[in-house]
Amino acid sequence: MKLRLLSVGDEPQLEAFLAQHRDGSMFLRSNLRTDGVVYGGKARQADYMAAFADEALVGVAAHAWNGMLQLQAPQCAAELARACVSASGRDVTGLIGPFVHVKAARTALGLDGKVARKDDDNEGLFALELSELVIPAALSHGEVTARPARAQERDLLCEWRFAYDAEVLGGAGTEEDRRRAAGSVDWQLAEGFAWVALENGLPVSLSAFNCALPDIVQLGGIFTPPELRGRGHAKAAIAAQLQAARAAGAERAVLFASDPKAIRCYEGLGFRRVGDFGLVLW
Repeated sequence: MKLRLLSVGDEPQLEAFLAQHRDGSMFLRSNLRTDGVVYGGKARQADYMAAFADEALVGVAAHAWNGMLQLQAPQCAAELARACVSASGRDVTGLIGPFVHVKAARTALGLDGKVARKDDDNEGLFALELSELVIPAALSHGEVTARPARAQERDLLCEWRFAYDAEVLGGAGTEEDRRRAAGSVDWQLAEGFAWVALENGLPVSLSAFNCALPDIVQLGGIFTPPELRGRGHAKAAIAAQLQAARAAGAERAVLFASDPKAIRCYEGLGFRRVGDFGLVLW
């Protein structure tokens, strides 16, 4: 097994490998598509360390601009994690990828004993063929509508994202968390990745993509204010956004989740668990 840092010209081979593992490689594929394999300190760039067996690429670890170590490493995850972090010289702020890969990397990096703000070993990876999407009755009957979020709704969405980060990702409610939440919302609005469900003309739930490729999209940051939950608003927002994605050519959607109530919502739309996912945040 040979390990080396990827460089310009390696992109097609890496994309071909990741496409074979597309459900669990959305961040890697999306960042590769927009920013290539050379790290220059900009958002969504990373150092990519790959493993090769007889010239075939068989695994990758990418240490991203924000400190996250992204993994798709069916072979030698531990070795890839150590080599990638050594090459980047940066701190690791989190791990993400298939659960067994994350577990191996965490141990290899000596991070098993480090207390994390998000450390869930029960994340499920869920997938849905968009042709099998179940449309909620409230949406089909017009009781709830949904559309892309608008710029004038930014402040509300920032508050929702801030609350989501605290509830789901273990955010501490700091001003830095608030700035990070605002940055996420601004990026989603710019990319057209945020949708809202409306009842009586007022936003009641948020659906969002954290990655989107021509063939597949990944949901993330779904949020309904606590006082509005249990009414099917999230289902309506998600279904409408996925209908639009299918109309644009996407064939599949994925997400990862561990909360039982959220999982029931996703399963009600047709999502089914296809694997185990790992997400650790420090």
